[in-house]
Amino acid sequence: MDFPVTRIKGGVGAARGFLTSAVSCGIKNPDAKRLDLALIHSDVPCTSAGTFTTNRVKAAPVKLSQTHLRRGDLRTIVANSGNANACTGMQGIHDARAMAKDVAKRLEIRRGEVAVCSTGVIGLPMPMARIEPKYDDLVAGLGPKNGTDVANAIITSDTHHKELAISFELGEHRVRLGGCVKGAGMICPSMATMLCFITTDAAIPRDCLQKVTLEAVEDSFNRITIDGDTSTNDTVLVLANGAAGMKPVRKNGPRCRQFGKALRWLMIELAKAVVRDGERVTKFVTVEVKGARTYLDAKKVAEAVCKSALVKASWNGGDPNWGRVLHAVGYSRARIREELVDILYEGLPACVGGLQADTPMDKLRDVAAKPEFRIEIHLNQGKADYEMYSSDLSPEYIDFNRSEYAYWKQARKDGLV
Repeated sequence: MDFPVTRIKGGVGAARGFLTSAVSCGIKNPDAKRLDLALIHSDVPCTSAGTFTTNRVKAAPVKLSQTHLRRGDLRTIVANSGNANACTGMQGIHDARAMAKDVAKRLEIRRGEVAVCSTGVIGLPMPMARIEPKYDDLVAGLGPKNGTDVANAIITSDTHHKELAISFELGEHRVRLGGCVKGAGMICPSMATMLCFITTDAAIPRDCLQKVTLEAVEDSFNRITIDGDTSTNDTVLVLANGAAGMKPVRKNGPRCRQFGKALRWLMIELAKAVVRDGERVTKFVTVEVKGARTYLDAKKVAEAVCKSALVKASWNGGDPNWGRVLHAVGYSRARIREELVDILYEGLPACVGGLQADTPMDKLRDVAAKPEFRIEIHLNQGKADYEMYSSDLSPEYIDFNRSEYAYWKQARKDGLV
């Protein structure tokens, strides 16, 4: 960051004028007491921006929220964990609409101002009988200091909540920017990742907000992968209510660019937190491709390496297997020349000109054994570069994801299937 920022508490509830709340509904398990239904609401109307999954199979809440955002601005988000409301047909659409309608009625706002987001098991109908009685408590609990509750309410296989908030000078006003994210599996976004909610009290017009949101997502959530899967529910939403009292910024003006830098930094930090908390991962690996002919070539190489199951398995074993990295470079469909490729682990050459370097293998193993390390891939054909964040692939990941259908037993008890 090329200007000073201060980390503050509050997460997605840190920005002035935003209220947050979370309650327990027992969505996944009626006997569980964990928070699983969350609400984010602005006292005043907002401008809003968002990105959604490009998976052709889209969850009902994604379809609804996309429609609401196209038609106008959002000021409220209702989100749940435990059930994705994906692959649920017209009943899923009806349930998502009912969630937006019931929340809007209690807040005395239009239904179109409410975004609905869900995450959890795919294919099961929503247990609305357990959700609907909780709306009054959810709205009554709205307050300025419940951001961490929201972050906890949206997690699924995450091991902990993930949130971050900052304040910084924007023109003559000090503004706040905060957010939370959930995600640990099905991480290979192609627009955004899982669920991420960000709020700010800066006055950002819709055209500026959408522009900087798209740019920040491209540099953050679109650059991470854990298992190569793009979810049916991926959503990033950014709300700006102007409660800091400043005049609206101009699109492409200096304050818009400065806000965009802060948003990008926040999203990158949240994206990294997702990878570090990946399902049963043990390594956080930064892969930087340099010297590509074009930006697209650099991106293709980085994605091929970061998604390779063989490469990720070697990372899990602490094996600096540069041959697997190079073979992924080769099938990336980027324009490369094998004899020009250099591969470095934390600055130590492992491969030079497509051949084994003279760095002692023990030194390379020491790097690959670390919980976090960087790999540089120099293509030496141009000036384009691209950076991604990835993880290893562990035996425990496979064991963790072997069966999810125990939840259907509860669904049968509820009369949903």
